Amino acid sequence: MKNIVSILAVIVLVTSCSNDDNYESTPFNNPELNISIPEGFPLLNNSFYTNKPTTFGVELGEKLFSEKRFSTNNTISCSSCHIQAHAFGDNNAQAIGIEGRVGLRNTPPIQNLAFLNFYNWDGSKLQLENQPLVPIITHEEMDSSILEVISKIENDAEYQDLFEKAFGDADITSERIYKSIAQFEYTLISANSKYDRVKRNEDSYTQIEAEGALIFEQKCASCHSSELFTDQSFRNIGFPLNTDTDEAGRARVTGAIEDYMSFRVPTLRNIEHTAPYGSFGQFATLRAVLDYFDNGVIEADNLDPILKANNNRIPLTEVEKTSLIAFMKTLSDNEFLGLEN
Repeated sequence: MKNIVSILAVIVLVTSCSNDDNYESTPFNNPELNISIPEGFPLLNNSFYTNKPTTFGVELGEKLFSEKRFSTNNTISCSSCHIQAHAFGDNNAQAIGIEGRVGLRNTPPIQNLAFLNFYNWDGSKLQLENQPLVPIITHEEMDSSILEVISKIENDAEYQDLFEKAFGDADITSERIYKSIAQFEYTLISANSKYDRVKRNEDSYTQIEAEGALIFEQKCASCHSSELFTDQSFRNIGFPLNTDTDEAGRARVTGAIEDYMSFRVPTLRNIEHTAPYGSFGQFATLRAVLDYFDNGVIEADNLDPILKANNNRIPLTEVEKTSLIAFMKTLSDNEFLGLEN
């Protein structure tokens, strides 16, 4: 019996050594990208730190961002509505999905998302990684499912290679899809407009731009604050109402009547290129927005206190409007928009 045990032990040892000798580990090298945080920008969203952009994660995310097989009829991708030249928004009043279906709201631009605390106009998502499923399953957008998406790409050799490079093996999962898209979106940082160059003493305003900057500080900066040009709050500012019965603004998320028709304050970065404006594209031009504020907004019980304190309006002269628009155009980042020669 003793001899048998000894023989078995030797066999196990030899087999173990043999397996180790024949095993070749696959190197997994996917370095984190060095994301440069612009001076004065707010803190990064906490989720960023659990899903930091990596070389192959971002490459995979960018490819998925342009993947039309995300939609049930293979015609619409994320990039179909989020177009770089429009700050990754589009120029439609409301988002348009498969078969020309019209969505509830205006397509939001995608920029500086790594610094936001809320996503979507109503703030329904707190983590960027939870957002990609929304357009995939929404009837008016892609009208598909994540399982359908996976079934379409799981046998694609190019995707298998990228998932292995990004995550260490070729397993294609919903979580990995969401994470890689978020990693790509985290890299979309806009901080090289004329405004930014002026702050860095690399450029200077024209007289009308400088006048617009002063008016902006007096009449706009209380909401469009910080280097993001949004305080990320939710406000009812008395814009013309979307009569769609599905719309309630922030109240769709909270269920609170005081949040009815309140929306996340939009960033003004690249605002020149994101027309039309408003939650469902109520205004065709920046001038139309300023005219509306000047003439007086719609009364509401939960109208923003700043407007209530000013008789439901932001009074502006025609000269001030022209100056404001000139300043807002200095927030255009042509490098980010892909418009530089």
